[in-house]
Amino acid sequence: MAEIIQRDGTWAFDGTTVRITPGLHRSVPLFRQTYGEIVVPLEAVAGVVYEPERKRGRLRLRLREGADPLLQATGGRLPDAADPYRLIVDIDRSGVAEYVAEEIRHGLLLDQIPKEPTKAYLLPGPPVPVSVRSSDGTVSFDGAQVRIDWADTSERVKRATGPRIVAVGDLVQVEWLPNSGYEDGFMRFVTRETVFSKLPPEKDPYALDLWGSTRRDLLTALVATAVTARLPHPSTRGDGEFADRPPRSAGVPPPADHHDVLLRRLRELGELHREGVLTDEEFTMTKAAVLRGFR
Repeated sequence: MAEIIQRDGTWAFDGTTVRITPGLHRSVPLFRQTYGEIVVPLEAVAGVVYEPERKRGRLRLRLREGADPLLQATGGRLPDAADPYRLIVDIDRSGVAEYVAEEIRHGLLLDQIPKEPTKAYLLPGPPVPVSVRSSDGTVSFDGAQVRIDWADTSERVKRATGPRIVAVGDLVQVEWLPNSGYEDGFMRFVTRETVFSKLPPEKDPYALDLWGSTRRDLLTALVATAVTARLPHPSTRGDGEFADRPPRSAGVPPPADHHDVLLRRLRELGELHREGVLTDEEFTMTKAAVLRGFR
C-alpha cells in the first residue's frame, strides 16, 4: 500500500485502484467535499506525475480519455482547487509523493495499461438522485429525467415557461461552463430539438445561467456528471445517431388544468416579445419549448 495524507486529502494505491479521499479542512472546496471519495481503477489511469515546487508540490493523476464522466462533463474546466485528481503536497512530504507516483507508474507498467481512449466509462460518477440549488434555480436528476425549477431571480422568460422536465432519452449532451467570478457560467441540457439553439443561457429554458455564488454554482457539475454518466459514451456516438430516433415525451403527464396554464404562459411570452425582451427568434424558440412541455 502506497499512501500519502495531506490537508487537501488522501491518496492510497493498493496495486489495483487509486482511492482519493477529500480532506475535511475548511480550505478544501465544497465541490470536492460533496463529490466525496473517488475510487479510480488502474485501467482508467493514463499516467501520474509529481511536480515539485519551492514551498510545496503537486501530485497529478491523468486519466485516459473517456474513462471518467466527471472529466467528460466538465471538459477540464474545473478550477485547480476543485480538481480531485490534483493533490497539494507539503515540501517535507515530497519523498512520499514521489514514492506514491512511482508505485502507480510501476502498476501501469506491470498491467500494461494502454493510454488510448476508453470505449466505456470506467468510473460511475456521483450517485442519484442529486439536486443542486444554483443562482438561476434548482436542478434535480433522478437517473431518468432532469427537472429545473426556476428561482424568483430567473429571467421572466424562463419563469413564464414553467419548470423544465427532460427525459434522459431526449438528451444529446450536457454543456457546462463554471462561473469564474469574473464571467458567468452555464449548464445547458441539449436535446435533439434544441441542438442548434442560439438562445443565451439567461433566456434559454433548457439552461441554467450561473452568475451567483461561485462556490455554490460549482456544485452543478455534480448534476452534469450524473447525467453524462447515463448518456451514450462518446465512443458510440455517430453523426447520425440521433437523426432517426423518434422523440420521447418528457415522461410527466400534464396537470388537469394544463390548458389554462399553457395559455397563461403563452400570453406572458407574447408580452415579453412585444416589450422587446425577446427577439423574434428567441420568441419562436421559447414558444416551441413551452408547447413541447405541454404535449
